Amino acid sequence: MSVLVVGASAAGLTTVEALRRKGFREPITVLGAEWHPPYDRPPLSKQFLCGDWDEARTRLPPEAMLSALEADFVLGDPAVALDGRTVRTASGRVLSADTVVIATGLTPRRLPGPELEGLHVLRTLDDAAALRKDLVEAQRVVVVGDGVLGCEIAATARKLGLPVTMAGPQAVPLEGQLGPMVGGLLAELHRSEGVELRLGTAVTGLTDVDGRVSGVQLADGDVLPADVVVVALGAVPTTDWLEGSGLRIDNGVVCDAYCRAADGVYAAGDVARWPHEDSLLRLENRTNATEQALCVAANILGETQPYRPIPYFWTDQFSTKIQVHGRPSADADVTIAEGNVADRFVAHYRRDGRIVGVLGWNAPKQTRQHREHLVQA
Repeated sequence: MSVLVVGASAAGLTTVEALRRKGFREPITVLGAEWHPPYDRPPLSKQFLCGDWDEARTRLPPEAMLSALEADFVLGDPAVALDGRTVRTASGRVLSADTVVIATGLTPRRLPGPELEGLHVLRTLDDAAALRKDLVEAQRVVVVGDGVLGCEIAATARKLGLPVTMAGPQAVPLEGQLGPMVGGLLAELHRSEGVELRLGTAVTGLTDVDGRVSGVQLADGDVLPADVVVVALGAVPTTDWLEGSGLRIDNGVVCDAYCRAADGVYAAGDVARWPHEDSLLRLENRTNATEQALCVAANILGETQPYRPIPYFWTDQFSTKIQVHGRPSADADVTIAEGNVADRFVAHYRRDGRIVGVLGWNAPKQTRQHREHLVQA
């Protein structure tokens, strides 16, 4: 039985590693859109962007370990179509296998308008390298986006000593994900570190001078001056290449509880959407990419494991580490279960009296202990 993994990032690589660990010795091909060997994305907005890490440190396995997988890595050739279990690539390759794993991840949203010098998104290693190069000579940076990625980029730019403004539609950072209380603390953190916040107002466009970005236009009429602008307004699942495949595409590749999208076709990572509790769920984080890939590998080998994770993500901003277990939301009731908001704490998120999320603010050990409330639930 041969396996074709479409996507050479964390979910795709983990699928291959898990198959080999479980004794699978049949042919595996990994198709990647980028020329780079598999690398880790979380450091791109932090350690790599600020220059603490070089490209080699972002790689997931050393070259020797990659070779030991005995998989055929076909890089720099994105998939453009799927017909059954046959994939066609941009260069015209035709790759077929008994089992296909879709792990194509996300494509960042962009602002409408022309491409400008100094205008960036951050998803790939090349994106991060281009942004890092521009930050060296930047005079004023505006980050468009008030989610996790926008906050991390703003924090890194401030670490480099640059004037930074964060713009976004929410009243406080991450409000829609973590609620107004934690969002308010994040706003205070960024202000205390020198980030200017222009939140609660939509971005309507950009200004430029001779093809280089010069400012960010807000809905209230103000223009935020900038010679470097980073757009961090989220991303969409990379599924355009699956048009006409017959798979159900709805905010991702829709799977069953076993991560199966069709007979012999699975999906893992940011691109996958599957039934979880009472709804379809899609998660965009590093932990899910790994855990879901492990489940896919088990199911390819006939172990029949439903995927029932406790979602988890973390973010590092300045000297603050935030860890989140479960599914918190802005409309949940939030209580401080341990510690205090002036220092470090653990918060519980409740809906209908049930703990649905646990958040730790600079309290990693305590947060892991409180995660047990979700397991018990």
